[in-house]
Amino acid sequence: MSDKSKENEFEQASREVKTGFLAEMVGFLKDNKRWWLTPIVVVLLLLGILLLLASTGAAPFIYTLF
Repeated sequence: MSDKSKENEFEQASREVKTGFLAEMVGFLKDNKRWWLTPIVVVLLLLGILLLLASTGAAPFIYTLF
């Protein structure tokens, strides 16, 4: 590739609409047929939320769940 075509490619990429992390993740899962990753990601997100809540005033209520 010449430098001019690389520059045009770079300019085009910079003009594209920016997407969020969630949209990027869903796009990755859809394009690469990696739907088996979805339950793993969901469980990790729930665990992260649980850990965040455990350090707040909601901790006594979380402990009663287990």
